[in-house]
Amino acid sequence: MKITVLGGGNGSFAAAGDFALQGHDVRLWRRDGEAVAAHRAAGSRITVKDSKGRHEAQLTLVTTDMAKAVRDAELILCPAPAFAQGDIARALAPHLADGQVVFLPPATFGSMVFARAAWDAGNRADVAFAETGTLPWLTRKHGPFEVAITIRAKRLPVGVFPLARADHALAVIGKAFPGAIEPCGDALSGALMNAGPIIHPPLIVMNAGPIEHFERWDIHKEGTQKSIRRVTDALDAERVAIREALGYGAPHFPLAHHYAKEGEIWMYGRGSHDRLTDSGDWRERLILTEHRYMREDLHVGLSFFTSVAALAGVATPLMKAFLAIGGAVCGEDFLHGGRTLESLGLSGMDKAALQTLLNEGFAP
Repeated sequence: MKITVLGGGNGSFAAAGDFALQGHDVRLWRRDGEAVAAHRAAGSRITVKDSKGRHEAQLTLVTTDMAKAVRDAELILCPAPAFAQGDIARALAPHLADGQVVFLPPATFGSMVFARAAWDAGNRADVAFAETGTLPWLTRKHGPFEVAITIRAKRLPVGVFPLARADHALAVIGKAFPGAIEPCGDALSGALMNAGPIIHPPLIVMNAGPIEHFERWDIHKEGTQKSIRRVTDALDAERVAIREALGYGAPHFPLAHHYAKEGEIWMYGRGSHDRLTDSGDWRERLILTEHRYMREDLHVGLSFFTSVAALAGVATPLMKAFLAIGGAVCGEDFLHGGRTLESLGLSGMDKAALQTLLNEGFAP
């Protein structure tokens, strides 16, 4: 299958390398011209390290040219941070063609960002946009062209926009992630599966002291104490309440299953938390005011959740509290300026109107 991967971060390199190892025709698009030139000079390869050793993955193309990158691609995957989605979506919008599937893992309703960008660009191609609840790889780059994959996802709940194109989208995505894809309905359902805004805000806010004190700190190891886990469970209960109020059924993939030794298997499978901390890759220097957990998962992610909660009539005191405290840590007002239904151009819609849009897409 022809797959295009957008971005140059941890997730993009894991995706490009892993897909190439599976035998797919992989093109990697990046905005950084110098990085692209260096990658080409190094042979357009990615070294993938996992539990079975080191593997050399050969990419078909590494480029800054979006048109070349996505031409004839069946699947376009973009694991870039939510705050980078707007620019990438606008760059991609004119080049999308009938039958293509854009997959965002995860996205904070980024499927709507990409779909809106294509619509606003006048592109009426028959394209499906989809998102899931987590990055399909627990991964870190170990060099400019080397990536370590600690875990590959076992279960990926996927929502599609518009829902009318779900069968095609899920079939295409399933070829890239065989045996892992689980339909969860429309794209908003997929967005409300996003684990990042649940797991990361308590870790980065409640560990603020040691993060600033120690040169390197693993918030998933020393920072995941019982008290923080209790807060995480309460925060996740607000997410599940939003899903239920909007009529989305189980499974809701509660984050507690990520840590559990028995019971329902979570997205990364059994024992994934221990394997993550044992890898040592998440013992790192974190800058509170700049880190992705704060800028993407807390500010963007929780802003979106609270916006949807307001539509659903669900109280979210913990989500709002983390927005207030995270904003105070950064010296900003996180209660405003994040991603909301209004910022996505969906203000004024009631639940019925939003559901019609999610099912059918934008009106011709």
